[in-house]
Amino acid sequence: MLWASKLPLSLFDVPQVLKRKHHRKWVRKNKRMKGRSIYERPAIVNAGTEVGHWEADTVVGKRGGREAVIFTAVEKITRNYVAILISGRTSNGVEEAMYFLEEQFGTERFREVFKTITVDNGPEFEHFSKYERLGTKVYFTHPYSSWERPQNERHNSLLREFIPKGTSIECFSAEDILNMADVLNQRPHRILGYHSPAELFDVFLDKVYAIDNIS
Repeated sequence: MLWASKLPLSLFDVPQVLKRKHHRKWVRKNKRMKGRSIYERPAIVNAGTEVGHWEADTVVGKRGGREAVIFTAVEKITRNYVAILISGRTSNGVEEAMYFLEEQFGTERFREVFKTITVDNGPEFEHFSKYERLGTKVYFTHPYSSWERPQNERHNSLLREFIPKGTSIECFSAEDILNMADVLNQRPHRILGYHSPAELFDVFLDKVYAIDNIS
């Protein structure tokens, strides 16, 4: 009621309220969507019945991303987390990460490992739709709506155990960042039946590459 000016007090009469984050409950629409809206995403993505649907973002250190940053992605069912050091919070930096992932998982099977990727409207994802050439469907959340990527937001907060806010990411090597993700992926989760994300993701990959192994 204070925020809505419905009391005979100002916010400065109750300074404690100023320390609390005021959450918006609406979607701002004054920023252009960079591609296909999350509203167009198939229902199966949220159904929890199919592995291969990812949420992605970047994690910055000092200078608001004007130095090296981390590209992160999490698979929604297995909770497998990817963290890759890239040169900056730019489309070129994201391209580095996507090239790394394409090399790691292979062009032929990429669309099966990454059926969909949902990202926000940050400048680094300006041209992210071009990766649909790999067979992956790309979706964009609404501007200022981080809750539309809940798994990625949560895992990025876990990454902050290793890299507190304000810490320069250039203090860490690419191998350091990969190892941080490995540590998180080895942790058992109650929601996963006390399996680790790494265990479940390995089972998924075995199924994806089973045909190649047989041949």
